[in-house]
Amino acid sequence: MVSMFGSTSSDTVTIDAPNAIVWDVYSDIEHWPEWTASVTTAHLDPSGPLALGSRASIKQSRLPRVTWTVSHIEPGRSWQWANHTVGAHTNADHRLTPLDSGHTRVDLSIDQRGVLGRPIGWLVKRTTRRYLRMEAEGLRARSESMTDTAS
Repeated sequence: MVSMFGSTSSDTVTIDAPNAIVWDVYSDIEHWPEWTASVTTAHLDPSGPLALGSRASIKQSRLPRVTWTVSHIEPGRSWQWANHTVGAHTNADHRLTPLDSGHTRVDLSIDQRGVLGRPIGWLVKRTTRRYLRMEAEGLRARSESMTDTAS
């Protein structure tokens, strides 16, 4: 969706794995390049578990390196991180919802705002949507393979 205020892209995936496994895979930022082709390098500072104030440096092909700062976290459930530059404010949301069936629904979104953020969001909209889909599908494959290994 593109509005006069910003550009938002989102995706949702249902994963045949318990919430705890999906959280362990998804919140382990430094291993993202192993399961999603949308990320070429990822580094978390400080290293260790994702936490409030953690800074994640993510490089994706065709896009500049972005450093995200975790602004909100509910371990096992969700985190939001943000990147702010002159004229552009980008927020990304990652939400896990355990389902009764032992599955997990994951909702991910990116919202780009600001004088420069809105047009940049519009220009990279197709790439952003494709990368969100790659992230969702990669997370599903890795989490479900971890469930198979745990069985």
